Amino acid sequence: MANLVRAKNPTNIDAVNLNTLEPRDTVKYFNNYFDVPVEVSSNIDSVIVAYFENLTNDTESARQLASAVIYTSVKQGISPLETLDQFRKVPLGDLDTYTAMFLNFDRVGTSYLGLTNTPLINKYVERSILP
Repeated sequence: MANLVRAKNPTNIDAVNLNTLEPRDTVKYFNNYFDVPVEVSSNIDSVIVAYFENLTNDTESARQLASAVIYTSVKQGISPLETLDQFRKVPLGDLDTYTAMFLNFDRVGTSYLGLTNTPLINKYVERSILP
């Protein structure tokens, strides 16, 4: 009796490599489908980060603020340096409010930052709510 050697079925489909360490970009693709990537030069980024780092004395928070300001500026069609000039004109005491309102330009009305919206409560409903 002859030894039978089983040949692999011919196929043009490669096996799935489950050991790959490369992340798949599918999630990134669908999450960012309608978003245009925001790109600015490293000089502009450095200037804005330095401004916020001077105010906050924290590198990480300065980077987060700078990226939010750059992203909002580009989405609004404004130069990030023009936005920075406007931030420099704001008194330090009003900077928190100004930053929140600026970032709200790119947010949905139900998720504004830094605003208190106390809804009116019906007097009949209010008396049945326990303190």
